[in-house]
Amino acid sequence: MRRYRYRCSVCRTTSPVLFDLPDLAAEGEGHRLTLHGGHIPDEEVVGEVDRLGRWYAALSPLVALHARIADGLSDLHNEKTIGHYWWASVGAALILGAAAALVLAVIAAAL
Repeated sequence: MRRYRYRCSVCRTTSPVLFDLPDLAAEGEGHRLTLHGGHIPDEEVVGEVDRLGRWYAALSPLVALHARIADGLSDLHNEKTIGHYWWASVGAALILGAAAALVLAVIAAAL
């Protein structure tokens, strides 16, 4: 399940986690109309976040991949909660480690 947030850098406010793009658009539009007279603030940020509330765009590629896998595993248990379950983080790390080991084994076998 995708999670989104709206961030206004002028007001320094961040919306609660939203689960649908139409809700995200309504949140941003409502904020702009109410507080900024319809104007779009400079450096306004709209984007996808992980279950820990971190912006995916701000994460390094490996950390973002780990977060996506852990999010997916956590969503199997409960889609609407925030935060990773410990077993989801461990599972994501094991999946990434196994994938790296498999790539190394294939390269070693090819040489």
